[in-house]
Amino acid sequence: MAGIQIKNLVKTYAQGKVRALDGVSLTIPPGQVFGVIGPNGAGKTTLMGCLLGFLNPDSGSIEIDGLDPSDLRARAVTGYVPERLAFDRWMNGREFVTYHHALAKLPAGRRNEEVAQALSRVGLEEDAWTRPIAKYSRGMLQRLGLAQALLGSPRYLFLDEPTSGMDPLGVMAVRELLSEIKKQGSTILLNSHQLDQVDRICDNVVFVKNGRVESMETVQAGAESQRAMTISWRKLGKGSAVAGAKLKEIAEKCGAELLESAEGKAEFLVKDDEGAQKLLALLVRAGVPVIEASSAEKRLERLFLGEKRGKEKV
Repeated sequence: MAGIQIKNLVKTYAQGKVRALDGVSLTIPPGQVFGVIGPNGAGKTTLMGCLLGFLNPDSGSIEIDGLDPSDLRARAVTGYVPERLAFDRWMNGREFVTYHHALAKLPAGRRNEEVAQALSRVGLEEDAWTRPIAKYSRGMLQRLGLAQALLGSPRYLFLDEPTSGMDPLGVMAVRELLSEIKKQGSTILLNSHQLDQVDRICDNVVFVKNGRVESMETVQAGAESQRAMTISWRKLGKGSAVAGAKLKEIAEKCGAELLESAEGKAEFLVKDDEGAQKLLALLVRAGVPVIEASSAEKRLERLFLGEKRGKEKV
């Protein structure tokens, strides 16, 4: 069967004393954005390592399009962005992606064009392409890693905290990009602590705890849904507060509604992801120093709240 099949996966450390994965079974159909969430130490990174063929499980099996993850045919259709990015920092961004295009044995005749497309696609500014990677910000490094992962249009994309260090506009740009990739038929596995982003992007989400799948949520990626959105910004100096009338005017320009505001924070009603992105762009353009944007809808947080309550009862 096409897609990803995980059956009774067990992975231990410390000579079997630590059970990182304890009988995990999952079916991930092709063309889905599939989220994995859970507390630190739950086994999420170990699961990702097994799926990529970096780690050998003690028992159980994984198939990607019917192939073992270590099979070169499986790796040829897989892209990966790790949580901890490690680059050859003496290279510039374009050189790095060009190098990986050659490593992947992609057509040399299209190399320059496809490298430029990849860098543009992830929103890396063109003046940064020739800048040494050592001078990149965390958000720029995330974009560069994503550009490299997208080379060759992989059918499977594994992302470990892909928006770490990005500003709100960057996060929304990545969300739009992942939606586009999904429409092209790719399967995306997303490991993230940013529950709002998981909720907005994913079709299904599993909650992992103590190496086991505790529950699965169908969220059906809410990109087209109307919702409340809270935006926070860095507090300005005395006498420079962002006026409610100004916020209301900005909201009306992009079809949003200002629900309430206080210095440093405001809540808006937006029609969909496109409306949310327009609102953010207008706020930034108006000089509002935005530092965070999140949905007021917190469906997935109850899984972590349940985990916390369980600990309090012990």
